Amino acid sequence: MEKKKILFISQEITPYLPESEIAKIGRELPQGIQERGKEIRTFMPRFGSINERRNQLHEVIRLSGMNLIIDDTDHPLIIKVASIQAARMQVYFIDNEDYFQRKYVLQDKNDTFYKDNDERAIFFARGVLETVQKLRWSPDIIHCHGWFTALIPLYVKKSFKDNPLFADAKLVYSIYEDGFDKELDKNFKTKLLYDGITKKDVELLATPSFENLTKLAVDNSDGLIMGSPQINTTIENYVSVSKKPVLPFKNTDDYIDAYAAFYDELLS
Repeated sequence: MEKKKILFISQEITPYLPESEIAKIGRELPQGIQERGKEIRTFMPRFGSINERRNQLHEVIRLSGMNLIIDDTDHPLIIKVASIQAARMQVYFIDNEDYFQRKYVLQDKNDTFYKDNDERAIFFARGVLETVQKLRWSPDIIHCHGWFTALIPLYVKKSFKDNPLFADAKLVYSIYEDGFDKELDKNFKTKLLYDGITKKDVELLATPSFENLTKLAVDNSDGLIMGSPQINTTIENYVSVSKKPVLPFKNTDDYIDAYAAFYDELLS
């Protein structure tokens, strides 16, 4: 019997970024699922605060070299990889000089939200899916962590829906209390009008807030996981109304087995 394939896409993974709720799960969950007999791939952004030398990142030339067009501008896609030896797992990094060569993650040194975070999220989402396509790796489950990954379900369901590599993939979105109080760029939804994505698909982003971006992810996901013990009440209500399969928050003692069972349920 062929191993099921799980694609993990995370906003943060420790030790590459400081430990947080998302970063800890981003590190432990793929290892745990791999140890339970699944095949995995793991992706995150190559934020500028990541020390490449210390973490031994190196470019994967055969996967790099593509250009992604965002808002009529070409942006070269660079793929890097590093290994977490203790976990026997590799992490792929999506990189680009315009978007990720900064000392900070989502805010500058004055805690000001980067104005182009919308384009950075677009580039990351498309970069992951284009790279998986180059790897010719067909995931059974795509599990996204953090708002920076929220566009992945939309792209898989709309832009890549006829791609045989993604046609049968189930989308799982973990919802965390990782919100932001600023709105993203007012032209965000226009920049998303990529292959197969219509104005109707992104009308939620007329107001490009954290809540609406999360709602968009909910609409395009097959299953939802509560990654934090408490989440935004508006989003919690939206999830309830969606009638999608939901896994409630699990503590650190038993969450990996619960997630594995949730994947199996979605695939059955």
